[in-house]
Amino acid sequence: MSRTIMEHAGGNVVLFSFDAGQVLSEHTAAMPVFVQAGSGHLKVTASGKTVDLVPGGLAYFPTRLPHAVEAVEASVMMLTMITPARDAKETSD
Repeated sequence: MSRTIMEHAGGNVVLFSFDAGQVLSEHTAAMPVFVQAGSGHLKVTASGKTVDLVPGGLAYFPTRLPHAVEAVEASVMMLTMITPARDAKETSD
């Protein structure tokens, strides 16, 4: 389950909740992203390396780097997507 908690020029933030054993299969993002564990225990894999993320743990993925997430236990993850800032005229429309 996911829920967008912030949409803003320059970045979006989405919270994900996982049941134990749930997997977000390998995928890429069209922008740089930060993944942070809010609770639980996540295994994050990219470039052939797996990192354990526990609460407060943070990982960064550049644009189009394939990565996957597995919940070792029930977990909450915050995804921060870095998007190009729009100029003032575009944001006021």
